Amino acid sequence: MSDVQLPKERTRLNKLHKRLRREVGQAIADYNMISEGDKIMVCLSGGKDSYTMLEILRNLQASAPIRFELVAVNLDQKQPGFPEHVLPEYLEREGVPYHILEKDTYSIVKEKTPEGKTTCALCSRLRRGSLYGFAEQIGANKIALGHHRDDIVETLFLNMFYTGKLKAMPPKLRSDDGRNVVIRPLAYCREKDIEQFAELKDYPIIPCNLCGSQKNLQRQVIKEMLQGWDKSHPGRIESIFSAVQNIAPSQLADASLFDFANLEDGQSRETGSAAHLLDLVNIFH
Repeated sequence: MSDVQLPKERTRLNKLHKRLRREVGQAIADYNMISEGDKIMVCLSGGKDSYTMLEILRNLQASAPIRFELVAVNLDQKQPGFPEHVLPEYLEREGVPYHILEKDTYSIVKEKTPEGKTTCALCSRLRRGSLYGFAEQIGANKIALGHHRDDIVETLFLNMFYTGKLKAMPPKLRSDDGRNVVIRPLAYCREKDIEQFAELKDYPIIPCNLCGSQKNLQRQVIKEMLQGWDKSHPGRIESIFSAVQNIAPSQLADASLFDFANLEDGQSRETGSAAHLLDLVNIFH
């Protein structure tokens, strides 16, 4: 933040900080994201979301009634022109413990992705695998990712439109191999609040040169659709996100989640997975 920042901008920054801190704190409480003694690997990409996540987590760490450790980790994927000095300089200036993990996933993605296809899916899998493995090496028992509320809603529609599945990004999950717990502290935060906060903080943003310039990305199409809704129908995105938290299996059509077969006998019920899901919702709220 500039020393010559106007009082109006300082007031705006303070309001955004309080809002983001409140929303992150609520998400952490609702989903029991952080416990006493946790060592949390904060994945830092150099984008607005991860900078904001690190800032708010550090702020909460200073006043939380429990002790937990934060360590920032950046995966240097060896994209051409990647400014390797930016993150180390920022983290050292801020006094944040960090690691730079170097893995040439860029070459693999470019080699394996057919001409004209988007690189996001493979890039994401390789990045995730590298970071999950590194968390074990440094003794981190939690991995914090910078996905926000808009990312979650976008993923919901991506899965509905392109894979025929009703799923999004959970605020907290255990990885497929069972070795890592992933948390998304920004799950309740709006992207536009994060954008404004990052701009006012003047973070040294590093753009993604690997996939950010690709045209017609499915996620970008969904993002533009949702942004249009947000302008023409304020509150719609909030309502959609609320729906992700309020699931009624008996009003959908998945026979593995609700026992439709025994409706006539009066024995229909949520199956084990649905009942467990509803138990979790009750616990978190």
